[in-house]
Amino acid sequence: QVQLVESGGGLVQAGGSLRLSCAASGSISSINVMGWYRQVSWKQRELVATISSGGGTNYADSVKGRFTISRDNTKMTVYLQMNSLKPEDTAVYYCHCAFTGFGSWGQGTQVTVSS
Repeated sequence: QVQLVESGGGLVQAGGSLRLSCAASGSISSINVMGWYRQVSWKQRELVATISSGGGTNYADSVKGRFTISRDNTKMTVYLQMNSLKPEDTAVYYCHCAFTGFGSWGQGTQVTVSS
């Protein structure tokens, strides 16, 4: 069984920064792609950023230049550094990890950016 635990969400003013963390635990041999997604209640969940096991990254156009995804394979943790936050970044942020043969989602962490 695999568990993903997220932390780091909260309330911040526009222009501020937050850092999200997602730690994986359980019977894990390796983690392939790790990523962050976000969802506003009335919208579909959307990709924010992903990072491969080799360190290759991919970002949504809306966050390029402001957000940075990284991972620590020894800690089985993925991070999302969010700078220059905007009110439209307000959402529940979910991490996702792709393992061999299956994927798993975190429980979500709320990020609220006030104007």
